[in-house]
Amino acid sequence: MENAKIILTAENMTKSFGITRALKGVPLQLKSGEVLGLIGENGSGKSTLTSIIAGIQPADAGEIRLNGAPYGAQSSVEACRQGICMILQEKATFDHLSVAQNIFVGDEKRFGRFGILDIKRMNREAEDILKSIGITGLEVKKKIAECSFEEGKLVELARAASTDPQILIVDETTTALSQNGRNILYRMMEKMKRENKSIIFISHDIDEMMEKCDRLMVLRDGDYIDTIGRGDFSAARIKKLMVGREIADNYYREDHTCSYDKEVVLKLEEVSTEHLHNINLELHRGEILGFSGLADSGMHDIGKAAFGAIRLSSGRVCDKDGETVKNPQAAMHKKIAYIGKNRDQESLFINSPIKDNISVASLKKLSKNTFIPPRKEREFVLEWAERLEVKMQDIDQYVMELSGGNKQKVALAKWLGFGADIFILDCPTRGIDIGVKASIYRLMENLKAQGKSILLISEEMPEVIGMSDRIIVLKDGVQSGEFERDETLSEHALINCMV
Repeated sequence: MENAKIILTAENMTKSFGITRALKGVPLQLKSGEVLGLIGENGSGKSTLTSIIAGIQPADAGEIRLNGAPYGAQSSVEACRQGICMILQEKATFDHLSVAQNIFVGDEKRFGRFGILDIKRMNREAEDILKSIGITGLEVKKKIAECSFEEGKLVELARAASTDPQILIVDETTTALSQNGRNILYRMMEKMKRENKSIIFISHDIDEMMEKCDRLMVLRDGDYIDTIGRGDFSAARIKKLMVGREIADNYYREDHTCSYDKEVVLKLEEVSTEHLHNINLELHRGEILGFSGLADSGMHDIGKAAFGAIRLSSGRVCDKDGETVKNPQAAMHKKIAYIGKNRDQESLFINSPIKDNISVASLKKLSKNTFIPPRKEREFVLEWAERLEVKMQDIDQYVMELSGGNKQKVALAKWLGFGADIFILDCPTRGIDIGVKASIYRLMENLKAQGKSILLISEEMPEVIGMSDRIIVLKDGVQSGEFERDETLSEHALINCMV
């Protein structure tokens, strides 16, 4: 690897958004046949740098060379034609198109004959591509709108594979994938390495980065910090470079006791949905109730059902007074908050300003005779944005321009300002760096201490074990195990109930 050819170089990459300097003269070197990891806290500049390389946005200054020649793709399509493909952290598929049409979007001409699109041939080739990278059971005629978020990400992997890129950029994709989906991506990366192609890999999972990457390049607040070779990998060193200070390995709750009030604030009684079967549970005042399971266990339906966001085939959700929670409006009336796993689709208006996102749940509280005083709204939003330490230009900045961690802070600020008593948090630290993770865990502890209640749904077992008073494990839509907080509780115990 030391003598490998350098296929991509970037020098003095600079980019600003208003007064925010996202990149401050960052360099990059990518070698053939390697996985180069980009690591840093949210807002460090990783996605900005790679989106410039992928032609999604221009740099303010700097130079990129590909295979020794000047490179400056003006769009992702142009970048793809030059052999650079990027899989984004957020959704990049079209709901109204089929799986096959999404795989070949922008390349439909290859299936044209006398002005007519050969759909049958497109579907056959889509099936071949899916099969070639190990994706089975995904119907190519199925509309993306009918697919899960993970299936959409697998379609994006297939789209990338169809272009046979020289350089693949993977931005936080593994957070949206089950273990099976991750294995498909890992096999793609290994195949590319064998073919002397290269990958730029972004993830907040330090263990994953150390396992999959040949070198790690660290960014912090838009500055290049250091590049580390595999032989020098150390979790403690990487964390320190990322945040500029020592970070403790254990940032979960320090207590080991199951503690909450007897008062029941939310009940699910014989609840069944498409993916759940006769679920009964009680959430207590001051309790963090965790849910764990495999990707198809149905655990993500728990949060949606508790918030009234999906139709129940039987059973009911009720509050402490026995009143039914029928829909999100009723849930909000009962001071229930929900932050979904896919925050851009379920919890935020990404094409709207921070101001609108934080104030939207509290408009009734802010209004005076149906009129909302602008000054009052701005003061409210500024207070909660500052309390959550949202990194932003100002509250008029669009949410889509924020990093994953700052988007999550905006979603939390909305419900904290609203004054929720029950928080449903589905994968609350997905795609978030260790610094923001730690702050969210401290926030959860503070909410618990205030007598607030939390339904914590997570695909990360250390997170569920580290933060919950009780844990319910789901398998195939039914409850397969329940555990109380205990110092000796292990991941192995949960896994035995999942499989």
